[in-house]
Amino acid sequence: MPPTQAESVIKNIIREIGQECAAHGEIASETVVAFMVKAVVLDPSNGFNMDRTLIKSDVQKLVKLCVARLLDSKNPSLDTIKMQVYFDMNYTSREDFLEEHHRVLESRLSSVSREITDNRACTREELESLYRKIVSYVLLRSGLGSPTDIKIVREATAALQSVFPQAELGTFLTLSKKDKERQLKELTMIVTGIRLFNRDCGKGGEGIDDLPAILHEAIPATTQHIDAQLQIAQDQAFRYTAILEKVTKNPLMTKELEPYMLKEALYNVRQYEIFLQTVLSDIITCAQEVEMMIKQLAAQLEQLKMTVKSKTAVPTSQVFPIFIALASLWMSFQDETVLISVLSNLTTNLELFLGTHELLFPEKVIQGLLDGVIVKTDMSRIKEHMEERVHLPDFRKLEWLFPETTANFDKLLIQYRGFCGYTFAATDGLLLPGNPTIGILKYKEKYYTFNTRDAAYSFAENPEHYINLIKEKAKKNAELIQLLELHQQFETLIPYSQMRDVDKHYIKPITKCENSTQTDTHILPPTTVRSYEWNEWELRRKAIRLANLRQKITHSVQTDLSHMRRDNSSQVYPLKNVSTQSMREGSTRVPKPQIFITGLRGGQSKTTYGVKVNLTRAVDET
Repeated sequence: MPPTQAESVIKNIIREIGQECAAHGEIASETVVAFMVKAVVLDPSNGFNMDRTLIKSDVQKLVKLCVARLLDSKNPSLDTIKMQVYFDMNYTSREDFLEEHHRVLESRLSSVSREITDNRACTREELESLYRKIVSYVLLRSGLGSPTDIKIVREATAALQSVFPQAELGTFLTLSKKDKERQLKELTMIVTGIRLFNRDCGKGGEGIDDLPAILHEAIPATTQHIDAQLQIAQDQAFRYTAILEKVTKNPLMTKELEPYMLKEALYNVRQYEIFLQTVLSDIITCAQEVEMMIKQLAAQLEQLKMTVKSKTAVPTSQVFPIFIALASLWMSFQDETVLISVLSNLTTNLELFLGTHELLFPEKVIQGLLDGVIVKTDMSRIKEHMEERVHLPDFRKLEWLFPETTANFDKLLIQYRGFCGYTFAATDGLLLPGNPTIGILKYKEKYYTFNTRDAAYSFAENPEHYINLIKEKAKKNAELIQLLELHQQFETLIPYSQMRDVDKHYIKPITKCENSTQTDTHILPPTTVRSYEWNEWELRRKAIRLANLRQKITHSVQTDLSHMRRDNSSQVYPLKNVSTQSMREGSTRVPKPQIFITGLRGGQSKTTYGVKVNLTRAVDET
């Protein structure tokens, strides 16, 4: 089937599924439906052949299965998929968000800017109208008050007139469009700086919110809320994990707990935990930025006060750059405020995808399942096996990384989001945190951690087998593809929010080892001229001495003892002791040859006869 035709068929299927769900009172977005279609097709139990073109009966079966799964209100797996799609559609990295936010602001201001730059005012009334438009533009761009509030407009007009009198409109109109836009932006920054300075001095600042104070309260409040939600999610995850461990040790409980969908609930709460940690990390970055900006703001205002003091006139070259820097800093505060608001709303909306936990696992049910079970945290599990280490001599062909031998140990991208791959495969889906201190296995340029040394050894015996088992499990539970970051195995399902992070899979470990080099101190021959003298008086002294020597008679005596002898000395740097370590010790000892010839000095006869005698000892005697 041609690509365009295939896309058309898929779009029709998605549309049909969406209409079916709507008919049953369930509104499902196209993105969720598309993800569900891929999940149903991937699941081998549904019997769809990826290499065969879908026939009419296949399409009907696909629609029926997707609708059934989308209408299942008591399914943690569906909640997790919806949560992943929502987060993917609404979350962007800090840099991308700020870039998009600035782009949206520019697009909103474009019509107001165009009215000013395209204006051809001539009469007095038209010029006054144009000046009012510039004031409105300055207020809208700065975001410091409404352009309909008369007090704010008066304050902004007074500030603008101090740097851009109405008389200069004629010069402004002669500029090119680009220069007009540039000047408008510059005027906005200067007027904003003036208003902020007046607010700090208590002489103005109408309609300007105290953003540093607001952020100082909002950030800790948001952080505390997320921390509380994170604690609840982790407690739930620890309890589900403890129950699932109990089930793996007692297989008879499997059928009893099958309707509860414990594993799907664990995946749901683990995904929620991961998303909360992502948001919390961004908020901590915001807090650090705000703390730094508050210090910069105080420094800028202090510098401005020192520059202005009680002077009636100050050179614009001195104050304008400070006003612009002040305005730029305040706009950064505005960015942080919007970002905190968006992240807070995102966190609140994520809670909507946790509804099935209370339906499936009321406290009474959980307490019954936890009877006789010790609930362990992730940290306690790691501490239990902290002393265990993989022994390198047990693995000749595999490479293991340890904290003391790898410089960027904490930055390596661990497979399965740091969960133990062996435990997940061996127990058909139990998630336990891996412990990097046991040793990180490097296999085909990917890195794996394990919760115990035994798990590491078992996985290392046949990595491909366990990797395939995990992939097959992910086909049955599509939410695992994003939860365990299996995007390389399922490239068609890489979410947009992680498309840019694909390259992170190739972070190389920087291994450390002891090494030393010995270098000659002076490689090149010395070029110093010892006879050179810069001191004029020293030269005169030498000249007088030579003049005196000319009138002296010198004698030299050479004895037998002093003939061809002179003092000589040399400086030697002893070589460093160098040692090498080999795999094993080995040595050989060869017997020293001892061969003698007798009779070479002759005897009584004139003819000399030599007799060769070999006294070398045999090899086995040494």
